[in-house]
Amino acid sequence: MKKAEYESFFKSFGIFFIALSILSGILFYAEYTQLKHDLDEKLYNEMRLCSYDLKCIQFGFDFVPLNPKKLYERQHTSTEMFVLFSIPRNDTYSLKLSLSNTRYKTMVATIRNDLILYYSWALLVIAIVSALFSFYTLYPLRRALHLTQEFSRDILHDLNTPLSALRLNVSLLKPNSGDEKKIDRIVQSIDTIISLGDNLRSYLEEHLLQVETIELNPLLQTRILALEKLYPSIHFILNAENIAITTNRDAFTRIIDNLLSNAAKYNKHDGTVTISIDSEHNKLHIQDTGKGIAHIEKIFERFYKEHERGLGIGLHIVKKFCDELKIQINVESRISKGTIFTLDLKALTKY
Repeated sequence: MKKAEYESFFKSFGIFFIALSILSGILFYAEYTQLKHDLDEKLYNEMRLCSYDLKCIQFGFDFVPLNPKKLYERQHTSTEMFVLFSIPRNDTYSLKLSLSNTRYKTMVATIRNDLILYYSWALLVIAIVSALFSFYTLYPLRRALHLTQEFSRDILHDLNTPLSALRLNVSLLKPNSGDEKKIDRIVQSIDTIISLGDNLRSYLEEHLLQVETIELNPLLQTRILALEKLYPSIHFILNAENIAITTNRDAFTRIIDNLLSNAAKYNKHDGTVTISIDSEHNKLHIQDTGKGIAHIEKIFERFYKEHERGLGIGLHIVKKFCDELKIQINVESRISKGTIFTLDLKALTKY
């Protein structure tokens, strides 16, 4: 199941399980109270029968001064539970039948333990029913997500053919065209569409996160070379000592591509993108001299954007992959000064 499906399942399960557990707990407590009352009534009736002939061994008996106001009432002290009965033709003493607190508490504990056992079995049944209910309610969501993703994948697949044909025809125009800048802008637009498609495809695909050891410096150099062709007016500077990380190559490359392309896309003309590695603390810094970000707290939200360009999903995808790879990402930005993205790679260098 996907992350959204897991979240939906556990929320449905939690709400249903907790609600039924509380309801059944109230019912079991009411049952416990009733059974305890029934035990008191049973003991009282047995004492009353015993008061006629004293032929009972479970109760202790004694004679105490008569107090008419306390006759035939169950009474509790710290040591016993007892009832006082009148004695025929005797106005001085009353009969006291008692049960020790130890025995009384043992009887109550037996009732309580039996109900706890039944309640434990009830919780198990409730958990099973809650799981089945959650799977049942999750099915329409899973089906809708599956159809949406299949449709999106089909669209992305169908886009590859016309984009490839468009790129090929544009490349054939270059030698005979007198306006190289226009052609280059068309090529850049095609590459942007392809990159956007790659972002969407990465967002839709479930990564098994098969890890491998990656040399970070060569990877950065490769990605920079590709971006320098798309953004010839931007100066990329790599100040990095090489470190090795263990992670999923495709997901990590997607993070780097999105951060570098954003740093170039929203930079000023003849701006700079500086990539540096802090090998001592295992951190990667990507700094640009661009427009800056006004609302840092919103940048990882889906479809949020502060400029006309883009769809607002690039940084959302970056955050998604960072969470999957256990990379902590931090952002510092000043309007008209630039932005610094910092990736904490400690979790990827402990293998």
